[in-house]
Amino acid sequence: MQTTMDHWTQLLTSTDLHLDGTVVCSAKPSVDVVRARDGDVMVPMTHLGLIDAVGDDATVFLHNLFSNDVKKLGPDAAHWTSFNSPKGRMLASILLWHGEAGYRLALSADLHPALLKKLSMYVLRSKVKLSNAQPERALVGLSSAMLSDRLGAAKLPVPAAPMRTASRDGVTVIRLDARRALVDAPVDRLGDVWGALGAAGVVPAATQAWQWLDVQAGIPVITELTQDDFVAQMLNYELIGGVNFQKGCYPGQEIVARTQYLGKLKKRMYRLTAPASAAPNIGDELYAPAFESQAVGKLVTVVPSPNGGFEALAVMQMQAADGGEIHLGAVDGPKLRLATLPYALDVAQRDA
Repeated sequence: MQTTMDHWTQLLTSTDLHLDGTVVCSAKPSVDVVRARDGDVMVPMTHLGLIDAVGDDATVFLHNLFSNDVKKLGPDAAHWTSFNSPKGRMLASILLWHGEAGYRLALSADLHPALLKKLSMYVLRSKVKLSNAQPERALVGLSSAMLSDRLGAAKLPVPAAPMRTASRDGVTVIRLDARRALVDAPVDRLGDVWGALGAAGVVPAATQAWQWLDVQAGIPVITELTQDDFVAQMLNYELIGGVNFQKGCYPGQEIVARTQYLGKLKKRMYRLTAPASAAPNIGDELYAPAFESQAVGKLVTVVPSPNGGFEALAVMQMQAADGGEIHLGAVDGPKLRLATLPYALDVAQRDA
């Protein structure tokens, strides 16, 4: 029986892309991010894992574990949410929407097996079944300035607005923003979806192209390298709709709420650019002159820039960001530059 990765391997044979574990690689990653910036791309979302939650108690079960209000998630809606440690640190960033018989979760593939096992420990007598959805389902990421037109040309469902979904014939499209969507399809339909998007003028691209788009959108993805490091607000998660402060308890809720209402937030997530010579990596620490040898932050996502060098999302001290001088690896390391995010940071959260 073919696996999801087998299907992807076959589809990628006619492209300049190839699979390396759960990552789709390109011989020319800089070309891929230029395509993502300037044109229409489709990306195999192999770097994300999928979990299904079905059963009479699935809604309440997920609601009691995640940072967002699952009870209020409409049938044609999706939202960001997180699973946190008791200390309020994010163990996984999650996109949640309705599957065929319950809910579907997308999260970093390197966290998928452990999180599925961890969540299963909470089931106990609840009428809910958790399972790996990937033997039957696959995700394709689509980015286009004419998103609705491209979906329509490929005869795929067209969601009405960002963070809405549309389904037809077993295929669900989750619209993330003005130009991006995920196509959630059965693996035996994957070739048809891929071919239809190609016929509509969409070009294949590697994982880093999608990650570059995440950086532009200010969307963090927690991986093994950043797991259990940050409270949700440090990752701007409430600014993208990933936290509901009116819902009941969930793991880490007290810490997340205290951070929000007592103004104890000292760190935020920023977008940075780095020269090619810097060679940054996820998890690298950041420094600022005012803090001397004390690290002020950490890189969360790092991707090649279509303008040369690198772009990154990083959590860092607000005070260091205000100073405007950020260095990689040491106080005298390569200098990084602050860049804009598509949403405003709430500086009212600072600790006076």
